Amino acid sequence: MANQEILPGSTINTESTKPRILLAASGSVAAIKFESLCRIFSEWAEVRAVATNSALHFIDKKALPSNVMLFTDDDEWSSWKKIGDGVLHIELRKWADIMIIAPLSANTLAKIAGGLCDNLLTCIVRAWDYNKPLYVAPAMNTFMWNNPFTKRHLDTIGELGITQIPPIAKRLACGDYGTGAMAEPSEIYTTVRLSYKPRVVVDECS
Repeated sequence: MANQEILPGSTINTESTKPRILLAASGSVAAIKFESLCRIFSEWAEVRAVATNSALHFIDKKALPSNVMLFTDDDEWSSWKKIGDGVLHIELRKWADIMIIAPLSANTLAKIAGGLCDNLLTCIVRAWDYNKPLYVAPAMNTFMWNNPFTKRHLDTIGELGITQIPPIAKRLACGDYGTGAMAEPSEIYTTVRLSYKPRVVVDECS
């Protein structure tokens, strides 16, 4: 969190404001767990969600908690009409205290590592303020996980300050057994919750 100037006569409140969590899903079968992620985080934080078009194959939008607003590429392109209108990927970046990409597919990992921004999710990452936490939970086939490109890309995003929540070993959706399955939603939640530092809210005295 960036340093703030605290005015004389002000008090600091670190308890009353819920964290603002931006949950994002890319195109992996693990996106079937996105509903669970939204539910567990919405019990603690204000949550907004982003999904790529590929992720929508695995997400039942109607099953998401009613208090979680889901944004897609269609919203990015339709929300801007004229100069002066808000740009969605910028507005979401401003709103969020923390961003979590779970699952992070091999394809989206490669895009982020290469600086590409061709959808709402990657545009948010490209515009992200790295003074704020950004977590990723990779999910992919074991051979994709072991591919040399994966380590290279993870090293690159790590240099930006992005925190990885490593995948686990299990029987994958494709039938292979090995490392590559997304960490369980409870593990992702615990990792973020334990690392969270409350936002400082300054109340000016009259």
